[in-house]
Amino acid sequence: MDAQAEPLKVAVLAGGRSSEHEVSLSSGAAVRDGLLAGGHTVVWIEIGRDGAWRLEGGPLSVTPGGGLLGVDVAFPVLHGPFGEDGTVQGLLETLDVAYAGAGVAASAVCLDKVLFKELMSAVGVPQVGYVGVRAERLDRARAEVLAEIAALGLPVFVKPAHLGSSVGIAKVSAPEEILGALEQAFAHDGLVIVEAMAAGVEVECAVLGSLSEERAQSGADAIASEPGEIVLSGEWYDYEAKYAPGGMELRIPAGISASARERVRALAVRTFLACGCDGLARVDFFVDGERVIVNELNTMPGFTPTSVYAKLAAASGIPYPRLVDRLCRLARERHEQRRAQRN
Repeated sequence: MDAQAEPLKVAVLAGGRSSEHEVSLSSGAAVRDGLLAGGHTVVWIEIGRDGAWRLEGGPLSVTPGGGLLGVDVAFPVLHGPFGEDGTVQGLLETLDVAYAGAGVAASAVCLDKVLFKELMSAVGVPQVGYVGVRAERLDRARAEVLAEIAALGLPVFVKPAHLGSSVGIAKVSAPEEILGALEQAFAHDGLVIVEAMAAGVEVECAVLGSLSEERAQSGADAIASEPGEIVLSGEWYDYEAKYAPGGMELRIPAGISASARERVRALAVRTFLACGCDGLARVDFFVDGERVIVNELNTMPGFTPTSVYAKLAAASGIPYPRLVDRLCRLARERHEQRRAQRN
């Protein structure tokens, strides 16, 4: 914790209703430990798979406008639907409590992979070809949908539109596999995205919002980390590669040219700002020589000290306790600014 920053009382929200429940608990525990190491007080709120909020094992009720257990800031370390999609952010807004990370609109847009890509298209950010497919449209116009997917070429990746951690994703290398992959993804989500395969290496970049005094000095609304390269032991970046020991290696700095590196960092900040993000995000890229394209943006990536985001921040000079402290300070600044605007 910076010497001039006062200790805070922070509510850490972890768990949630999505299939990423266990990942969230791991991330939340790490955030809790980082805050404690920085001298803060932590209130642990666990959200069950049933959506119920629990404090010390008992049910927790909240009142609109009543804050949250007297905390200075909430840190919703939640992944996927019902936590990273604007729902919990909206609840925290109604409670009138500061909270770390993206707001309602940015959370909702960025968790919807199709809507995110449509926004990137509108602002001219380079990305892979894609097709968004709703289950009812596939039933109604199957030949048309399959023709759109065929135009992407092979292989393609079929993904639920609102999940992270590579849950429900399939790599498809033959036309006869498309329908099965779509049905598998529809088991998780009524909206599916099909993406063309991109050449090159996978590179990830952490973005961190700027505090008011930093913006006044530099004019930069956000800063980008040193990019890191994902080196896989398997064929592609699936769930096992992300979470199994030895599934992937993060190389910092990424093995790309200096010009591609700066392009990654600039596009990471541009994407962050275009989505209206706050606090933090991890932006993922494919880099092929000098060609850099955006894959996706994650508003609340895995957040253990060994997760990619924290490693990228550490490599850029921001150790874990200082990182979580900074995110709380950013949250409080945003909350105070919005209160002033309402008044």
